[in-house]
Amino acid sequence: LSFPEKLWKMLESDEFQSIWWSEGGKYVAINEKLFEEEVLGRERPLQVFATQKMKSFLRQLNFYGFTKVRRAFQRSASLPEFLAEEDAASAHSQILYYYNPAFNREHPHLLEKCKRG
Repeated sequence: LSFPEKLWKMLESDEFQSIWWSEGGKYVAINEKLFEEEVLGRERPLQVFATQKMKSFLRQLNFYGFTKVRRAFQRSASLPEFLAEEDAASAHSQILYYYNPAFNREHPHLLEKCKRG
């Protein structure tokens, strides 16, 4: 699977608590500290991505056209999103938000346009 496909599959899975769809599927929200432990800390054969470093993972997001977004939009409308954001905030973890117009939960057909730049 390509990087965007792995990311999509991860977001659609209930297996991970450190990454979720935000703003109704328009943004990818990542609890940085938890993501480093839960996803990047995995050893083979359970490893999801080829890296174990957050910096490398974020570089991959950038290569595929994702841009970091400042949290200026409204609080999440869905309860699970809201609770995840509240938990992360109360744990003093940083939540990172990334956006890519070709990466939208409501439009999976756009995923093929999510190419390495």
